[in-house]
Amino acid sequence: MQSEHDRITTPVTADLVRGAIELERTAVGLLPHRLPAWARAQCADGQLAMAEAQPSGVRLVFSTRATTVELDTLSTKRVYVGAPPRPDGRYDLVVDGRLLGGSTASGGNTLTLDMTTGSATTTPGPVGTVQFTDLPDGPKDVEIWLPHNETAELVALRTDAPVEPAPDHARTVWLHHGSSISQGSDAASPSTTWPALAASLAGVELINLGLAGSALLDPFTARTLRDTPADLISVKLGINVVNTDLMRLRAFTPAVHGFLDTVREGHPTAPLLVVSPILCPIHEDTPGPSLPDLTALSSGRLRFRAAGDPAERASGKLTLQIIRAELAGIVEQRAAADPNLYYLDGRELYGEADAVELPLPDALHPDAATHRRIGERFAKLAFDGTRGFPGRSA
Repeated sequence: MQSEHDRITTPVTADLVRGAIELERTAVGLLPHRLPAWARAQCADGQLAMAEAQPSGVRLVFSTRATTVELDTLSTKRVYVGAPPRPDGRYDLVVDGRLLGGSTASGGNTLTLDMTTGSATTTPGPVGTVQFTDLPDGPKDVEIWLPHNETAELVALRTDAPVEPAPDHARTVWLHHGSSISQGSDAASPSTTWPALAASLAGVELINLGLAGSALLDPFTARTLRDTPADLISVKLGINVVNTDLMRLRAFTPAVHGFLDTVREGHPTAPLLVVSPILCPIHEDTPGPSLPDLTALSSGRLRFRAAGDPAERASGKLTLQIIRAELAGIVEQRAAADPNLYYLDGRELYGEADAVELPLPDALHPDAATHRRIGERFAKLAFDGTRGFPGRSA
């Protein structure tokens, strides 16, 4: 039996990482990014910087006979002033396509956010270790899914047998962009966010550009989608535009057209699915912004409220009802010349009946059970060929 000192250290290199857009070499290790450096330089927004560096959909993938795997990582965990502590980010272990377990890393930096003032402070912390033991003996493909909700700088990979990059099975690549719901907010673990579940059910390779709070039709995001190789593309648009109260209808419509134009520059014929927001009762008919409910926050609960005035719809303020109608019209108009463009109403993924059975705990984000439901429905609706995406056998 090998001792801890006999384990093999393998450098974490790009050929072991999937789902990242770019890898940054830091003083500590390797930091996965979901936007390239040139895009990050175009927007000095703390929310976007935090979201894109949280590696939703990013995983280490390798082949090995190892039965013990250790990953040293420096995490950055979030703490919200006045809210209950958040659970540590989870690392999921998937072996030959089966989820076998998960673990967390101790230590790490702490990012403290005050939602009443908008302030953010970071407290440094030590590197931690994620350990998986008792893996099945024999050759196997191993995936370690990195946390979808905290930054993870990859420091060192240690095993009790050699590792090598996993073979490329030439699976269909699905590139998805959306909001915090697509990033996985309030999912149980990184491999059980709804996009990860849908990708697993459909047998496709996921690149997840769900960016919490930042699905805002930014041109640099559209160019990133344009420049990223993919077979299938989906964009889930609308909720962040409402809850940031970013633009009015006059700006929204041409912004969507411009976003889709840019994506099409790099993917002129790939199936492209536009997905409107899932049901969110507070914003169906009430514009943004979304603000923390201070009454709930004072009692230790994080909950949001719609702070807009429904009367302002007449002057172009956006609600989810308005956005769905506009997105459906845009896709219908463009599809006359773009036969590979499709539309999915987000309420087919989570609608009124679901909201009664599985209400959004903080009024904005689905819980773990709802992520599973959305993922299963998306796999059925988007990947069975009815919307131009391939069937499960692809």
